[in-house]
Amino acid sequence: MPSVVWLDGGLVPADRAVVSVFDHGLTVGDGVFETMKVVDGRPFALTRHLARLGRSAAGLGLVVPFDDGELRRALEETIAANGLRQGRARITVTGGVAPLGSDRAAIRPTVIVATGPLPPWPAAASVVTVPWPRNERSAVAGLKTTSYAENVVALAFAHERGADEAIFANTAGALCEGTGSNVFVVRDGVLTTPPLSSGCLAGVTRDLLLEVLEVDEREVPLAALAEAEEAFLTSSTRDVQPIDRVDGRPLPTAPGPFTRQAMEALAELTARDPDP
Repeated sequence: MPSVVWLDGGLVPADRAVVSVFDHGLTVGDGVFETMKVVDGRPFALTRHLARLGRSAAGLGLVVPFDDGELRRALEETIAANGLRQGRARITVTGGVAPLGSDRAAIRPTVIVATGPLPPWPAAASVVTVPWPRNERSAVAGLKTTSYAENVVALAFAHERGADEAIFANTAGALCEGTGSNVFVVRDGVLTTPPLSSGCLAGVTRDLLLEVLEVDEREVPLAALAEAEEAFLTSSTRDVQPIDRVDGRPLPTAPGPFTRQAMEALAELTARDPDP
């Protein structure tokens, strides 16, 4: 566990870091966050993560009380204080102390920076589709909020069935995303991923691959995942992870040629530029 965290402007020993029991992030899940991998002591793609943090906060109506330069320094200080070379770092911004209800108080939000190890992911992921849809018309669709209870339930559903990740459709029955991942599928020799209008998160790894690979952003039915020639998950901590099973049914190849191409492209990008 990390020995030091950054809380509201300065480093604090982790065992002495205190957040109020009335913090809106705790009582109603009113908050946003970003998690990024740390490579050679530096957070990868930090500019993109900070931009998405700002978009999520704006979508939730939160004002981040520190600018990007201050958040960069907070990350640098926390990573250095914990001696982290490889792992993950997380920035969390909550609504701060507020009444016991949905109303916010006119108070400064809480900001936390923490680091930790990055457990290895399986070489390939088994996924299951879940019976609860993502609401692509929700007020928080596409925002990276701390309201993750739906994801917790869905991932537990997957684990109970021996799978590594849960996959959501949206209310229209189209493929959307995983609990913490974006999904890419290959059908008829074409690499496809759901558009942001599906309700999925604009993943940083997803965005990077869209810039370096030929990918068709279009809606596909949820059933297309199980019928895919190959498929993979992406996220900032898993990078590119092949999918080998969907609802217990094996896919033809894992990893297939498109997945290998994506893995190689992201590895090359990571080695070349720590903040692409």
